[in-house]
Amino acid sequence: MPHTRYSMARLITRVSYLRSFVIAGLLGLLTSCAVKAPKILAYVDANIGTAHSRWFFYTPAALPHGMAKLAPSTNGHYGNKQGWEAIGYDTRHESIEGFVHFHEWQVGGVSFMPTTGELKVKPGELESPDTGYRSRFDRKNQVAEPGYYKVLLEDYRITAELTATTHVGFHRYTFPKHEQSRIILDVGHVQGESGEVRKAEVRMIDDTHFEGLVTTYPKYVRTYDPNGQVSMYFWGEVSKKPTAVGAFTDSGIQRKSQRATGKGAGLFLEYATTEKEAIEVKVGLSYTSIANAKANFTAEASGLSFETARQRARNTWQAELGKIVVEGSETNKVKFYTGLFHALLGRGVANDVNGSFPRHDGTVGQLPRDKNGTFSHNFYNTDAIWGAYWNLTQLWALSYPERYSDFVHTQLEVYKERGWFGDGIVNSNFVSGVGTNFVGLAIAGAYQSGIRDYDTQLAYQAIKANELLGRNRPIGAGKRDVETFVKRGYVPYLGEDQTDSTGSHFSASHTLEYSFSTFAAAQLAKALGKEQDYQQLIKLSNGWRRLYDPKLKLIRPKKADGTFIEAFDPYEPWRGFQEGNAVQYTFFVPQNPKALIETIGKEEFNNRLDSIFTTAQKNAFGGGKEIDAFAGIKSMYNHGNQPNLHSSWLFNFSEKPWLTQKWTRAICDEFYGTQPIHGYGYGQDEDQGQLGSWYVMASLGLFDVKGFTDRRPIIELGSPAFDRATIRLGNGKRLRVVARQNSAEHVYVQSATFNGKPLTNCWLYRDELMQGGTLVFVMGSQPNKNWGTATPPPSVQ
Repeated sequence: MPHTRYSMARLITRVSYLRSFVIAGLLGLLTSCAVKAPKILAYVDANIGTAHSRWFFYTPAALPHGMAKLAPSTNGHYGNKQGWEAIGYDTRHESIEGFVHFHEWQVGGVSFMPTTGELKVKPGELESPDTGYRSRFDRKNQVAEPGYYKVLLEDYRITAELTATTHVGFHRYTFPKHEQSRIILDVGHVQGESGEVRKAEVRMIDDTHFEGLVTTYPKYVRTYDPNGQVSMYFWGEVSKKPTAVGAFTDSGIQRKSQRATGKGAGLFLEYATTEKEAIEVKVGLSYTSIANAKANFTAEASGLSFETARQRARNTWQAELGKIVVEGSETNKVKFYTGLFHALLGRGVANDVNGSFPRHDGTVGQLPRDKNGTFSHNFYNTDAIWGAYWNLTQLWALSYPERYSDFVHTQLEVYKERGWFGDGIVNSNFVSGVGTNFVGLAIAGAYQSGIRDYDTQLAYQAIKANELLGRNRPIGAGKRDVETFVKRGYVPYLGEDQTDSTGSHFSASHTLEYSFSTFAAAQLAKALGKEQDYQQLIKLSNGWRRLYDPKLKLIRPKKADGTFIEAFDPYEPWRGFQEGNAVQYTFFVPQNPKALIETIGKEEFNNRLDSIFTTAQKNAFGGGKEIDAFAGIKSMYNHGNQPNLHSSWLFNFSEKPWLTQKWTRAICDEFYGTQPIHGYGYGQDEDQGQLGSWYVMASLGLFDVKGFTDRRPIIELGSPAFDRATIRLGNGKRLRVVARQNSAEHVYVQSATFNGKPLTNCWLYRDELMQGGTLVFVMGSQPNKNWGTATPPPSVQ
C-alpha cells in the first residue's frame, strides 16, 4: 500500500510536473535564508568537464529532467561505433555544426543551424569547417548557464541563443544584414548516440509552422533489444515567414520543395535580414507522435517569448538548486552547484503533457491520473543505475524524492509491459550494457527511505524475479548468469566476452554485485514479512565469500569446478571484473563491511586501504591526466568509475573514521576540478550526474555505503567541506550542517552534536537525520582518533 505521509506530500508538491517547480520556487523565496537567484546560478559552470564528455553531458539549455535538452554540437554527426563514446561537444573543438534538441542516453536528433551566404546542407568536418554549414566560434563569446546558452557563430556573425521548457526548445538567432540568411532544419543525420537513421521526415505545414519525425536504431538497442527503435517527433513555429523554402536529403537538394523524406532529410528556410534582426524558433518535442509534440508546444510555449521562457528556466533552476544552500569556499561552491546541476539534468521525461509515453512495441502508454485528475509521476528515459546507489539515489532520497519516485514508477511501467526491469531504458527499450541490473536494489532503497507511493507488492514481485530468475530472460534485462549464481552461490568464470546461464567473463564482479543486490532484496523481504524469501536472499548475499582467496586476501575469479583461475594478475581489468580489477573490487562488500574487515584482518584492511589512497592520490584518484573514460581501471582506486566509489567511506566501519574524513575531502579537493579538462578527473565518465552527486553528498559529509538498503538505513558522517549547508529535506523539514573552524587544512572532525546532543559515533540513523535540525561539526587540522569510534556503523541488520 502507498505510504500515506509521502503520498500527501506529493499532492502538495506534484500537482503537475511544471507547477511543482513554481511551488518549489515560492517555497525557496519564503523559507531560504539564502543566496539570491543570480548568485546561486552563477556558481554553475556548465563548461567544467567538457573535454571528452558524453552525448548527454553538455545540455545547458534545458530544465531539470526535461525532454527538451538543447545544446551546441561540435561533432555529433560523427556518431560512434561502440555506442557510448564521448561525442557531441568537446571543449577542444573550435567549430559548431548545429544545435540539437534531443540529448539522452542512446537518444539524439533534430539539429538546427542558422547560416548566411552559400547554401550548404552537410555539417562538414571538424578539420575543415568550410566543407559544410558548421561555423567557427570563440569561447570568449560563449555563455552557458542553467537553462540558457549563447554563442557568436563567427563565420556568419550570427548570435545563437537557446533555452527550453520541459518539452519545448526555444531558439533566437540574431542575424547580420544579409540577403542570404537561412535556418537549416537537419533531421535526417546521425546525432551522437542515435545510431542509424531509419526514417526521417520534415515538412512545412504553412508559412510559419513545420513538423516531422526521425526514427533511429541506436547501437545499444540493436544489441540489447533488437526489435526496438527510437522515434522522435517535433512540431514547431518560426517567428517570421521565410522568403523561400527548400529541401534536401542525402540524394541532393530540391530548392522549391517544402518537404523532405529519407536519410539526410532537412529543410532550409531563406530570409533577407536586416542588421541585428532576431528570428525566434520554438519546437515542441515528443516520443509518441507529432500530435503530442504539438500538444506539448501548445501547453508550454503558445504565446511564450524567448525571453520569458529563459526567465522561467532560471526560476526553475533556482528553485531546484536552491533546495541545498552552501556557504564557504568559492571554489567548492562552483564544484558543488555544477555537480548538482549535472545530477538534476541526468534523466529526462519521456511522457507528454497529456500523460502519453512510448512503449517498446510501438504503442503508446498512458500514465494514470490521481484523484485530482493530475499525473502523480513521470516516465523517464534513463541510463543504467549501476553505481548510482552511491551518489544519485542518495541525493534524490535526501531532497528530491519525487525524482526517485518517478524512477521507480518508470521501472514498474516497464516491468508491467516487458516482464522484467530494463535498467537502462530508452522509450521502453532495454539499453543497458552493464548487465548486472541494479534496479531492484535502487527500488529497495527507495522503499527503505520511505518512498512508497506505488504498488509495493508489485515492486517486490519484480525485485524478487530480478534477483532470482533467469529463464527466458532477454539480454537487455541483464543478469543472464543469475541462475548459476542462485544455484552455486557464485558465478563461474568463462572465457572472453562470454555471459550466459552457466557463468560470465565478468564472474567475480557479477558475484559481488549480485551479493549486494540480494542483500537489498532480503531487507525488503524482511520488511514485508516474507521470511522464507529473506532466508534465501540473505544467504546469497554472502556469495562474495566463495571467491575470497585467503592466501592473497583478494577476491579472485573461480571456475565452475571450484578452482581459482590461473595466471591471476590483481591489477588486470576485464578478466573476471567489469571496468575494474581485483584490487578495486575486493572492497565491494558494502552490504557487510564488518565481515570483510574481519576476513582480511582489521589492521591489514586499514593499512592496505590507506596505502591504496596514498598511491591513488599521486594519480589524481583516477587515471591521472590521461583523457580517457577508462584511464583508471588498471589502478588501485579509480574515482572516475563506479565500482569503488564507496571505498573511502569504509574506514568508518574499521574504527578509523579520521581516514574517511581525510580521503573523502582529498578526493573532493583533487579529483574534482573547475576546468573544462580537469572537471571530473581528466576526461573521466560523469554518467548522467553520478560523479556530481557524489561530490554533493561527500561535501555535505553525508553518505551510506549501502545506498539506504538497510531495513533501517543509516547515514555515515564524513568531512563537510562547507562552513554551513542548509538542506531542504524531501519531507519538507530543514537540516543545517555546520562545520566550525573549517578550512582546507581543517579536514578532521574533533567533535560533533546533533540538535545539541553530543555524537560519539561517526553515523546516525537516517530517520533521525530526516527529522531535521542542526548537525554541528568542530573541525581541526589533526585527527581526533577518539571521536566516532565508540560503536561502528551496523553491518548486517
